[in-house]
Amino acid sequence: MRTVTLEVSSRKKISKRFLRAFAGEPQGAFISFESPEILFKVISGKRWELLKVMTGAGPMTIREAARRMQRDVKAVHGDVQALLQAGIVQKTEKGLIVFPFDAVHVDFMLEAA
Repeated sequence: MRTVTLEVSSRKKISKRFLRAFAGEPQGAFISFESPEILFKVISGKRWELLKVMTGAGPMTIREAARRMQRDVKAVHGDVQALLQAGIVQKTEKGLIVFPFDAVHVDFMLEAA
């Protein structure tokens, strides 16, 4: 199963992971955000629903994603653009959208100030 981890992470932690990967240690798939606020802005409720529809489904058109979600195509298009910009979903050579993972893990911690 191919899993992606969406995380809130410091540049220091990301740099350490990069160095371990450069040394040949497998790291897995990560998409990092600077703060929980940015993570929640990018992965809003409707976008989370979109990821659920796309997880493990293979490439599809925006129209097909909208049909599966029972949402307006224009609204889903806007969500897809935001997820593309964040690097969470991808476009295929044929212009279809794909979320190339079978599972999503979200990792962040809320600590006392």
